[in-house]
Amino acid sequence: MAAVQQLSAAYPLGSRLNEAGALEIGGCDARELAREFGTPCYVVAEDDLRARARAFRDAFRARTDRFDVLFATKAFPCTAVMRVLREEGLGCDVASAGELHLALRAGFDPARIVLHGNAKSEAELRAALGAGVGHVVLDNDDEIDRLERLAAGRAQRVLLRVTPGVRGRTHDFISTGQADSKFGFSIADARAAIERLRGSDALALAGLHMHIGSQLLELAPFRTAVEAIAELGDFDAYNLGGGLGVAYTDERVPPLEDYVATKADAVRDVFGPGKLVLDEPGRALTAASTVTLYTVESVKRNVSTWVAVDGGMSDNLRPMLYGARYEAQVADRFGGATPCRLAGKHCESSDVLVDEVLLDDPRRGDLIVTPTTGAYGYALANNYNGVPRPPVVFVKDGDARLVVRRETLEDLVARDL
Repeated sequence: MAAVQQLSAAYPLGSRLNEAGALEIGGCDARELAREFGTPCYVVAEDDLRARARAFRDAFRARTDRFDVLFATKAFPCTAVMRVLREEGLGCDVASAGELHLALRAGFDPARIVLHGNAKSEAELRAALGAGVGHVVLDNDDEIDRLERLAAGRAQRVLLRVTPGVRGRTHDFISTGQADSKFGFSIADARAAIERLRGSDALALAGLHMHIGSQLLELAPFRTAVEAIAELGDFDAYNLGGGLGVAYTDERVPPLEDYVATKADAVRDVFGPGKLVLDEPGRALTAASTVTLYTVESVKRNVSTWVAVDGGMSDNLRPMLYGARYEAQVADRFGGATPCRLAGKHCESSDVLVDEVLLDDPRRGDLIVTPTTGAYGYALANNYNGVPRPPVVFVKDGDARLVVRRETLEDLVARDL
């Protein structure tokens, strides 16, 4: 009935509407997935994950001989997802002992793991040293004190996080490059930290780290940020964070090749050839790989038409946290014309997944799909109102497999004493 190209870029690669007009992901009918695994449910197209990982590596390989692509674990901290990206040749960055544990369990080479965080505990630093992570990103003077003591005699490789005073156009809550930031050293303060690290026997300063924000749709700020840190000196490695945006609804996303060229060329032009360029994509790798399936529990009409589903802010907190926008469709009736507000089941007025959406005459029992939920949906999932967290299902070539089971009510009390 419909072909792949008729779906928006928000859906996983290879998704289509089958002859019955129902959504297929990874060759699997969304209705069959809902019947087998229940709803809400995160459905991940494995081929999409693999293709995007390869595309990142190919794009960097075309611009520089020295690079590493590190998955930003926080986007989708699921062992199965991380294992796929490791199999495709990526390293990863982690921001806690928990994410480090997941990375090691997924089989990542510790030498290609970067530890982040603005408030790392001594236990987390010990875990990183014990695992032999490749780089620890230093965020503040207190952290330098602590790691220098713990790493005595090791010459642990470190990167110094710097805020370049450049911010991309994005929501305040995911902007990190401005001078007044919880992350990193200002350029002025970084100079003293660099001198201190250069004299350290315990820590080996490999280079600088910066990250100017997430869901960025303009490329110029990346080059401006590289130019801003040039005054801090010449280093072997430059970690430029991630930040490339994705298409949730009608966003115009720069081509991946242009994003990579902007970053790699900026490092070469400003610092010279032969530098190690590190990049940390998260959202751009996983967001479009995943859709979330819901069942409509009720339809109510007052001022608006409220379509309430069996999930909400417990499985996708982003709309409530910083106004993130999504599209939605009835999974077997795409292209509706009824203006609706897609609401969650939770006891908060803010629990609205999509504030303005056109659906095809929605009714109780319909299957709803929201695409592009593979970044920060699973990561921010919670048990608000005592709701168990959804499962994660991988789909490929018409086969589906459960990789994270649905939580049970007993799981909610498993830690009680």
